Amino acid sequence: MATEALLKVCNLTKNYNDTPDSENILDNMNFSINEGDFLSILGPSGCGKTTLIRCICGFESYEGEILVDGKKVTKPGMDRMMVFQSFDQLYPWKTVRGNIEYPLKKMGIRDKAELTKIVKKHLELIGLSGYEDFYPHQLSGGMKQRVAIARALALRPRIMLMDEPFAALDAMTRNKLQRELHEIAEKEKLTVIFITHNIQEALVLGTRVMLMSKHGELKIDLENPIPKPVTPASPGYGELWKKFEDALEG
Repeated sequence: MATEALLKVCNLTKNYNDTPDSENILDNMNFSINEGDFLSILGPSGCGKTTLIRCICGFESYEGEILVDGKKVTKPGMDRMMVFQSFDQLYPWKTVRGNIEYPLKKMGIRDKAELTKIVKKHLELIGLSGYEDFYPHQLSGGMKQRVAIARALALRPRIMLMDEPFAALDAMTRNKLQRELHEIAEKEKLTVIFITHNIQEALVLGTRVMLMSKHGELKIDLENPIPKPVTPASPGYGELWKKFEDALEG
């Protein structure tokens, strides 16, 4: 018996209608993902990648249907958590502990021992044990992104939505966080939608890779056949990289 898709996107169309001749940002898009998928989404600037995950997260109105566990997305919810590109997504007046605890308290978790246990687990998961009482201004960019990921993970969302979270980092930090995210995703059995401009990043992280055209349509959607961990030396890497490079230029 086939497993029901966790996420279904059906005839998704988005137009901001901000000018009389405005064009669709997303045009009749259809796809689905299953629990445990790590979907990397590539595409040129302005193709609607961020608009797509903002619709999935419930930040944007849209035409068509977006279903999570069979329920239509009409607003943001704790079942879909977003990690943004900006380093400034943490509350600057709260410590690392406070940033992770705040949404948990909003969910109704008040027991101090339980909160401490959740914070400890997720700081260990992202490699920041001992930084509970640091403030965001005391952290590097990569450390801030780790905290943002830990805060999202602590809420146990059905889907993690990540909008180029490593794009502004230096190459060494970016590669390190890619490896760590892959390990976390496998260990925690995460379902992730990950936006990137970087073909290497898409192939390293994605169990599935999607390419959007500049007109907001799906151009390529395929399962990543390269076994993890993926490196440029992996068999088939060069051919798949070129396939996406040619499609991006075409």
